[in-house]
Amino acid sequence: MEIPKGKLIAIGGNEDKGTEPEPNFQQKNNLNFFELQILSRIVHEAGGHDACIEVITSASSIPLEVGSNYLDAFGKLGCKNIHVMDIRNREDAQKPEMLDRISKCNAVMFSGGNQLRLSSIFGGTEFLNILHNRYLHETDFVIAGTSAGAMAMSNTMIYQGNSGEALLKGEVKITTGLAFIKDLIIDSHFVTRGRFGRLAQAVAANPSCIGIGLGEDTGVLISEGNYMEAVGSGLVIVIDGHGIRHSNIADLKEGSPISIENLIVHVLAKGNCYNLNKRKFSAEVLQEKNS
Repeated sequence: MEIPKGKLIAIGGNEDKGTEPEPNFQQKNNLNFFELQILSRIVHEAGGHDACIEVITSASSIPLEVGSNYLDAFGKLGCKNIHVMDIRNREDAQKPEMLDRISKCNAVMFSGGNQLRLSSIFGGTEFLNILHNRYLHETDFVIAGTSAGAMAMSNTMIYQGNSGEALLKGEVKITTGLAFIKDLIIDSHFVTRGRFGRLAQAVAANPSCIGIGLGEDTGVLISEGNYMEAVGSGLVIVIDGHGIRHSNIADLKEGSPISIENLIVHVLAKGNCYNLNKRKFSAEVLQEKNS
């Protein structure tokens, strides 16, 4: 399988934009905006302050407001070449102007919202083909996404699931995402919204996949489609189902409780790494890439 030259940055939502916290979000980390938060990492990986970054707000129900917030946030980091792609349907995604812009930028940033909008708007389009080809063949090309934008990155995507009943069969709904990377299931707002059970059920039903639970203002940088580094202020939860010895999910009636034996869990903080192919935790980036 071809090793991608580009990078993925998946963010769990509520990433620090250098503004006041969002409603009902309690910021406990006292972040230094210019040093620690994730948007600056996107800028760095894309080539610096002169990089052309396209923000895609298709998942959001308030795309203009969300786009404006990102223009302001990246502007605070000294970026001048930031643009918003106002794509609201499949027709918009196929406009020559949009295809030209996505062919020339250094990075794209998918906003949060509804991940099913992303898969239904972009699935099977030339727009998505261009992104796939650039990610595979262009060094330092960055595809970033937050919340819904992160969850849509893999080929296996959660699009619905009640956290409170997530360990009852049928409560978690899965479909095909944008497929920049295979055999991952990414969930967002993972800690604050109590989504462990949701991701555990998704992995139990798809044990070839590794579950990645992203805390808020926290993300992962994936290079070479394999090396995953935790970034941001919170935690990344890795759920590995390859070693599952027992699961009753196949034989249950809808709504029945699930049991799983030998689900392996890792907890990563900023700077910790995980080798997706080897399913191996590492405390430091250099150790991970040299192992």
